[in-house]
Amino acid sequence: MKKFPLISGLALSLLASTSLFATEKTLRLGIEAAYPPFASKTSDGKITGFDYDIGNALCAQMKVKCEWVEGEFDGLIPSLKVKKIDAALSSMTINEDRKKSVDFSHKYYFTSSRLVMKDGAVVDDQYASLKGKTIGVQRATTTDRYASEVFEPKGIKVARYSNNEEIYMDLAAGRLDAIFADTIPLSDFLSMPRGKGYAFVGPELKDPKYVGEGAGIAVRKGNTELVTQLNSAIDAIRADGQYQKISEHYFKSDIYGD
Repeated sequence: MKKFPLISGLALSLLASTSLFATEKTLRLGIEAAYPPFASKTSDGKITGFDYDIGNALCAQMKVKCEWVEGEFDGLIPSLKVKKIDAALSSMTINEDRKKSVDFSHKYYFTSSRLVMKDGAVVDDQYASLKGKTIGVQRATTTDRYASEVFEPKGIKVARYSNNEEIYMDLAAGRLDAIFADTIPLSDFLSMPRGKGYAFVGPELKDPKYVGEGAGIAVRKGNTELVTQLNSAIDAIRADGQYQKISEHYFKSDIYGD
């Protein structure tokens, strides 16, 4: 008779814990871990970077479990469509073209784009001196679109890569004359030993047609509930100081923008 309440209590405890585990929500976040300082891999294979830290902070705010799913940048939107991931948090620019395929949270940072070449190079606003030269861009990005619409018609050769790390290696090997990418990761590149001897050149691209509204979190079309939750979480971590703390760990200035 004394054992029955104990067994019943244990059963109820197990039932409660099983129920809690079964109802725990998981948010599958797609990321390309080859875009420092936003996302990269440590020597022991772990993901690190601003995007990763922001994503974890948002999951904690939303009281969901983060499950990170790695993939190449140009495969993130297709992964969303086939439901391999619930959202893509990988420095994806919010623009009108992508809005046709996915919905976005509001921005969580903003960056412009610019060229990097050998220190001392001079480039005019019309890029006339780049005719015949080869510029590296990351495939399926806003800089790729700009390269297709502006650089190639001017006789500038464009080499497309899966990620910026591949571009940096080809630049060092002399197979590229320039890189065209977002200014924040390029600033990180220029601050490192491998960026010695290179510098920003030419005009800074801020045209909303190409740089869009900033970087946002992409979700499947029509998932307004998740968009609302992400927007509230972004606002919350900015209000309580978490966002600024994470940002200051990676950047010297505010990257959220106006």
